[in-house]
Amino acid sequence: QVQLVESGGGLVQPGGSLRLSCAASGSISSINAMGWYRQAPGKQRELVATISKGGSTGVTNSVQGRFTISRDTAKNTLYLIMNSLKPEDTAVYYCYARTYSGQDYWGQGTQVTVSS
Repeated sequence: QVQLVESGGGLVQPGGSLRLSCAASGSISSINAMGWYRQAPGKQRELVATISKGGSTGVTNSVQGRFTISRDTAKNTLYLIMNSLKPEDTAVYYCYARTYSGQDYWGQGTQVTVSS
């Protein structure tokens, strides 16, 4: 079992920045990859960024150059650093972890609202 707890969401003006955190606990050694999804009202959940066990990262095109995924292995914490935020980035952001056996675990989600 893996438990994930997100934090760091909130209301920010366009052009602003936020850092989301995802604290993982439980069977950490079973995790093969982690990442962030988001879901805007009325839209499907969208993959935003991923990081592999080896540290390889990827972000979706719409956030390229603005968002960065990183982790602190000593703290078992995943981050999503979001810069130059746009109103279309407004969504609930979910942290996920995928184990070597292919099982997915999800956090409870954190709301990000970009508005003036």
